[in-house]
Amino acid sequence: MNPTFAITALAGSLLIAGGVAANERTEDYLNTLTELGYPAPEENELVHIPPTMQDLEASDMHPEFKRVIRRGHDLFTNTQQLRGENVFNDMNCSSCHLGEGRMPFSAPVWPAAVTLPGFRGKNGHVNNLEERIAGCFTYSMNGKPPEYGSDNMLALAAYHQWLAKGVEMYPEKPIYGRGFPAPERPEELSYANGEKLYQEQCAVCHSENGEGLQVDSKTVFPAPWGDGSNNWGAGIVRVFTAAGFIKNNMPLGQPLSLSDQEAWDIAYYISNQERPQDPRYTGDVKETLEKYGPTFHKHSLYGQASEATGETLGDHDNTGEKDFLKPDTVRPRTFE
Repeated sequence: MNPTFAITALAGSLLIAGGVAANERTEDYLNTLTELGYPAPEENELVHIPPTMQDLEASDMHPEFKRVIRRGHDLFTNTQQLRGENVFNDMNCSSCHLGEGRMPFSAPVWPAAVTLPGFRGKNGHVNNLEERIAGCFTYSMNGKPPEYGSDNMLALAAYHQWLAKGVEMYPEKPIYGRGFPAPERPEELSYANGEKLYQEQCAVCHSENGEGLQVDSKTVFPAPWGDGSNNWGAGIVRVFTAAGFIKNNMPLGQPLSLSDQEAWDIAYYISNQERPQDPRYTGDVKETLEKYGPTFHKHSLYGQASEATGETLGDHDNTGEKDFLKPDTVRPRTFE
């Protein structure tokens, strides 16, 4: 099977076209995934095929509700339309959550709609869906989230919940294809091998210097590091998260084509490059590392010496394109 065609099928409507029985849709869906090399679900895992925008149009939902979900889809796949207001780098939501946020093993976003509110270790309190979305704007898009309850935030939340249609809240079964599951970490990681592989496998889309690809000022492929990339607080700066994303999704159209060692080495190479400052920065990289190392940066290279330059990663005041460090949405929550 052609990998690019298969991924397009999974991300679109081909496998869940109307008139096909649910069990047949699921069987076809899983067959496509396993043919690509993904593991079959365990017996106790929850398998969900998110609905498509075609399904939305065919539904009998209120026209205004459809319009809001369409707006959420539009913002999710073209978040750059909020550049300079809420987004200050080259990312779209769909840059990390492939297939319009529907792809398994590419952090599909619908699980957030059925598992939140829930406790999040990264910020140490209970988060709802809007706050989780706000975190992506704050860190992955190096930006300022839309206001809670605003039209844009409502639309994005509605799109997440539409993708979860039919799934019970707080499912007891583990969710199949959730997140970016990382392969087992090799004993040693090689910066030199990661650099070589990046130039061979990644640079054609993301450029040799990591600035990504823009055509007519429009992002085609995002920057994996630098001012156009996510900041030091983004989840993908954790080496294991980057390795999981790369292993399961890259090169685009060729998932699982890299060995575990190759995926980890590329992730290690990318993680050794600079990017805008973590919005939680206290003004001192060592102090920031001590404060957020136990919950987050123990998995990143923040505060460590870069193998590229020998300089301490994150030891700077650079905030990229934005003129602020921390949006007011990054704050603790307490019921005391």
